[in-house]
Parts: sequence; C-alpha cells; structure tokens
Amino acid sequence: MEIALSTHQSKTPFLGSSYSSYLFFSECCFASKVKTCSNPFSQTCCSSMEQRLKPKPKKIDHVKRQVPVLGETQIRQFSSFGICNQIEKLVLYNRHREAMDLFEILELEYDGFDVGGSTYDALVSACIGLRSIRGVKRVFSYMINSGFEPDLYMMNRVLIMHVKCGLMYDARKLFDEMLERDVISWMTMIGGLVDSGNYSEAFKLFLCMWEEFNDGKSRTFATMVRASAGLGLVDVGRQIHSCALKRGVGDDNFVSCALIDMYSKCGSIEDARCVFDQMPEKTTVGWNSIIASHALHGYSEEALSLYYEMRDSGTKIDHFTISIVIRLCARLASLEHAKQAHAALVRHGFGTDIVANTALVDFYSKWGRMEDARHVFDRMHRKNVISWNALIAGYGNHGKGEEAIEMFERMLQERVIPNHVTFLAVLSACRYSGLSERGWEIFYSMSKDHKIMPRAMHYACMVELLGREGLLDEAFALIRSAPFKPTINMWAALLTACRMHENLELGKLAAEKLYGMEPEKLCNYVVLLNIYNSSGKLKEAAGVLHSLKKKGLRMLPACSWIEVKKQPYTFICGDTSHSQTKDIYRKVDDLMVEISRHGYVEENESLLPDVDEEEQRILKYHSEKLAIAFGLINTPDWTPLQITQGHRVCGDCHNAIKLIAVVTGREIVLRDASRFHHFRNGSCSCGDYW
Repeated sequence: MEIALSTHQSKTPFLGSSYSSYLFFSECCFASKVKTCSNPFSQTCCSSMEQRLKPKPKKIDHVKRQVPVLGETQIRQFSSFGICNQIEKLVLYNRHREAMDLFEILELEYDGFDVGGSTYDALVSACIGLRSIRGVKRVFSYMINSGFEPDLYMMNRVLIMHVKCGLMYDARKLFDEMLERDVISWMTMIGGLVDSGNYSEAFKLFLCMWEEFNDGKSRTFATMVRASAGLGLVDVGRQIHSCALKRGVGDDNFVSCALIDMYSKCGSIEDARCVFDQMPEKTTVGWNSIIASHALHGYSEEALSLYYEMRDSGTKIDHFTISIVIRLCARLASLEHAKQAHAALVRHGFGTDIVANTALVDFYSKWGRMEDARHVFDRMHRKNVISWNALIAGYGNHGKGEEAIEMFERMLQERVIPNHVTFLAVLSACRYSGLSERGWEIFYSMSKDHKIMPRAMHYACMVELLGREGLLDEAFALIRSAPFKPTINMWAALLTACRMHENLELGKLAAEKLYGMEPEKLCNYVVLLNIYNSSGKLKEAAGVLHSLKKKGLRMLPACSWIEVKKQPYTFICGDTSHSQTKDIYRKVDDLMVEISRHGYVEENESLLPDVDEEEQRILKYHSEKLAIAFGLINTPDWTPLQITQGHRVCGDCHNAIKLIAVVTGREIVLRDASRFHHFRNGSCSCGDYW
C-alpha cells in the first residue's frame, strides 16, 4: 500500500498518531501554494542561443593538458569570451582559486558582460569547491546585474551553491521565489536543512514535496532517515523504513547505511544489526556504520569482533575503519590490537591519512607510548591542529612538560593557529610538570596574542598550578575572581591542593562545593566524609554516612587491569579468583619484604582515600599491587609494565610502586583516574602530586 501524505488531515498517518507533538509537519503545504513572487533575475532574455545552458563538462581521465598561468598583461589582452573560456578550463582542472581571480577581471573590466550558462556553471563549481561565501555573493550579484535569465537547471545549481556554502537563509528565500521547481530543487533544500540541523523544517518540506512529486528514490528516503535520527524519533524512522521497503529501495546501500546510523543513534542497536544482516551486499560504508554503532553504545569487544569479520570477508578497509578500530583499542586498553591496526593502516595505503594517523597519535599518547606517538606524528605529511593537540596533550599527560611546550612553540612557528583545546593541552602540561612561570605566560598570551578568552578548564589548570606551589589562598582567590561561576573541575583542583598540603578547612569548603554540585556522585560523599573525619567533625561525618545509606549508594571494589600476551587480566582488592593466585600473593609478599629494606613503611592513614574501609584494612593486596605482581611473573625482565585502573592510586600504593620499580629495575606505567604515573628509578613523573 502506498503511503498517503495528506497535509489537510488533522493527523499525519506517515508520522503516526503517537507523535502528536509533531503534527505541525502536516500544517504546511508549500507545493499547493507556490509563491508567485517576481523573478529575482532580470526579465531580459538572452539574445544568443549560445548563452543557453550547456551541461557541465566531465573531467578528462586521460593525460590532462597543462592550463597556463596567465600574467596580468596577458589577462588584459584577452577578450571577455577568452576569459570565460579560461575560467571553464581552470575549473575543469580544479584550479578554483585562479578561476575566481579571473572572474574578478570580468567584474572590474567587463561590467555587465553577458556571461554564458556554461561559465556560470563553472563559477558555481568554483564557489562550492572553495566554500566561499564571498564568491557566492559575487557570482550571484553578477548574474542579477548582467540580466542573465537561468533555466531550471541553472536555478538548481545556484540553489546548490548557496546550500553548500552554508547560506541557508538566502537559499530558502531563493527556493520560495522559484517559479518552477523539480525534485532536485526540493531535495537540495531538504538536504541542506538536514545538514544544518533543521530537521523539523526538513520534514515539513518533505511532506509538501511528497504531495507534488510522490518521489520514492533512495536518496529521498536516506535523507529523511537522517532527519529522523536528528530528531531522535525512532518510530518515524521505522515508518520511513517501511515506506522504503514498499517502494523497493529498502535494500539500497545508501538507505541501509542511513538506517543503521538512525537506529543506532535512537538507541536500537538490535534493529541496526538486523538492517546490516539483511544488506544484499555489505559495503565498506555498511561495515563502518555497524562497527561505529556498536562502539557508540559501548559494545567495544563486539565492535572489534565485527572489524575482524570485515577484514576476513575481503571487504575493502578504509581510513575511517582504521580510525574506529584505533579508538576501540584506546577504550579496551589493548596495545596489541592497536599495533595490528597501525600495521593495517600502512598495509592498506593509508599511512599518510591525517584522520587515522591523528587517532593513532592520540592512542599511543594515551597509553604511554610517546616514542611511537612522536614517530607517527613526524611521518605525517600533513598535520592539522587536532594532530598537534594530540601530541602536546600526550607529552603533558606523561609529565613531559618541557617537550609539550617545545611542540607548542614549534606549532606556532609553523603558523598553525591554536584553539582553546591547544591551550588546555599545554596548560595541563605546565600544571602536571609544575612549570608555573611558563604556564602563566601562556595563560596571559591566550587573550592578548591569540584572541582566545580563557574558559573554566583553563582556569582549573591555573588553580592547580597555584595549589601545587602551596599558594592555596591565591588559588581560592582566582576561583572567586573568575568571570563565570566556578565549575566542578576548579573546585576539584583546589581540593587536590588542600589534600596534598593538608589544609582541612579550605579542603572542607571545596568538598562541600563539590558535594552540592554533584549530589549523586559517590566519590564526593567519600571525600567529604574523610574531610570531616580528619578534622574531628564526627557529627557532620555521621550526617554524610546517613545520606549515603539513605540514597543506597555504596563503594564498588577498586579494579585494575593489565594486558599480558594480548590478553587483559583484571584484579580487585584481595582477589583470589586467578589460577596463579598463590604465586601472585607470594610475589607481593616478597616485594613488600624487599622494599621494606629500602625504607618502605605501610601507610595506614590516607587523608582522602578512594578505597572503602575493607580495602583500607588490606593495603598490601590492593588491586594495583596484584596486577604488578602478575605482570612481573608473566613478562620478560626487560619489558615495562602498563597498569590501568578506574580509581585514584592511594598514597601507600604510590610509595610502594616507586620502590618496586627500584628493586625490580622495571619501568611501571600506571594510568589512574587522575593522570599517568611513570615510575622509574624510585621516582614518579607526577612529582608526588596527583
């Protein structure tokens, strides 16, 4: 049964009665009330048949002729017809900037010359290629002033030019004033509205178009599926899916990929997988869509498994595939899988791809492999600001503040324009490494030299820089003087400083602020509870415990994991579930004895621990110590250990791991909820501030 889209009914069958809030889709009917506004172009017709529209010339695949670059004297010797011919040739070879430069000669020297349709077609392509708003206005203005009268094809091209360059208000005005419109006109406008995020208006136009043309092509359905995804209306998307199946385009690859994306964004991963499984031909885009869908919903292992299915099926892998996989590896903390993805990147000819390589730099940076990150970065032929940000942030996170600042300065020398993320990365590097003076210089240069106003996250970095030096009153004053309401990160930075310098009163204030801003966050209760206990405020501590129990919140066991021989192993405090439990505990006991000879004393009190009371009683067998012992048993003596955990490392474990690195001669990299810790030769890259 064909779909009926009556805009005169009180309800819209297409959208379903359950979406009465969107009945305004049925209130518009542009198709039946086409505006009869005067043509925005001159009514003077072209006197020569040569000025009628000619199809856009196709690109030549064989050996191309070299288009000469003209000097100013040569240009002036050209006739207006010669310049038009030269513009068309330049656009044919994608030399859009030069074509627009020649068009400027027409504007200045031949004002009012009747340019032919094929030249305007070329100029439209140049404006689209350059995404030049100024170019669009120049070309359109010349059309009007020269008296050119376009046919429907040329009007559609002008409409496309406005849409592609983001001039949606002008595009809509032009669309409403068109005396004649076809499906291309409608879909250009609808597609532009979807691309710009105006999904409701796109649906209104779609319903009006359907009355006039009843178009059931795959592009139409794919566009409206995207609009459904943008609105988050899965039921509307399902009805469009049903209509596409009735029209025989449900299996079209473009429609299928749009449906996978829509179902995924609307939270129905099962429907997305069903669409994918029913695709007659699973293309690269289809595989990428379903892999990204699983990754979006946290099904990282399933997404990685789908990638291997894609690889084994012989489907072509592109740079987008590799980028997704690299991000999955970062989430799964799998260095081995990332290495395989890196090899695939090179093997499939994407060794210089900017997106995939930036993802690789980001991955290696996040997992402590800065030498690998720098190697990938240096081999990139092109780098954008995101690439630079990833490397600078990586150096900063690993306590290599000097290297981060060096890369920042090199970035400026190469005339790459920094953004607020760049400054967050370099200021974070300064705070992690205690580079106070340099940090303040960069902070002040944001607004002075780069016209970027500092945000709350930049202020949080400066609060931590002051706190690291023990300037707690100054840090508190900076929070109060900020040009916006203090954020969670700003109070958390102050709380860290109070914990490290044992300022209980100010720490209590910061903890109470955090508690008030995030009343459902468990760690804020724990922090506030310990602040009260440490300052002897037992009544207030009892009140926090009462609130904690009333809300039904409880501490989850701290968890650490390590990857050995491509296999991740997880540990919790006091874990006895592993087959090597006896060996692991024996190794921990031996390590405790050995580091005691180097001055280790068990720390029974922690000002603001991230562990519950049961874990506090068994400090010796915290999850990170078990993971380290397991790694020492099962890896060669020359390999560094990489531990990951979701909680902040406690003071006792931090002190113990520094000495374990000494007695074993190993480098131990620990990524906790706060930052990276590189333990080497009895010291940590955090400078004992975390």
